[in-house]
Amino acid sequence: MNICVFLSAADLDERYTAPARDFARLLGKAGHTLVWGGSDTGLMKVVADGVEEAGGRLVGVSVDFLAHKARPNADQMVVAKDLAERKALLLAKSDAVVIMVGGAGTLDEATEILELKKHGKHTKPVVLLNTAGFYDGLKTQFRRMDEEGFLPIPLADLVLFADDAPTALAYLESSVL
Repeated sequence: MNICVFLSAADLDERYTAPARDFARLLGKAGHTLVWGGSDTGLMKVVADGVEEAGGRLVGVSVDFLAHKARPNADQMVVAKDLAERKALLLAKSDAVVIMVGGAGTLDEATEILELKKHGKHTKPVVLLNTAGFYDGLKTQFRRMDEEGFLPIPLADLVLFADDAPTALAYLESSVL
């Protein structure tokens, strides 16, 4: 399975890097391919390293203004002209999506992927990996949107909020394979 992971390229605390490394190792050991933003820095590097060390493949989609930070030894690397093309390519190359901790860029990617799913533009399973409660506030907001009628499909059909890597990967494997 090709699993797209949206996440930060920042250097982060161990409370975020250790669970990300665990997820990456599970992904690689299961023979899956990481589809990610292609960066060889920060949390993106941690995940790519973990997948590669566990025997998984790496498919990166960088963007022209960040190409200098792209991982040089990925199995495949594509450079998009802008962020919109990058998101479209990441979704097109994946069978499932995981959203890990990140900043404004990750939040932009998450909301676009969920909006596209809400409108039936894709049916891929989406998991928000809620490491260290990072997405608790977003989870509360989405529950409110669901309860108050802002979502045309049930929240459970839109996204799974998972607290750990094994739960996230098991959900994806049961949804796709």
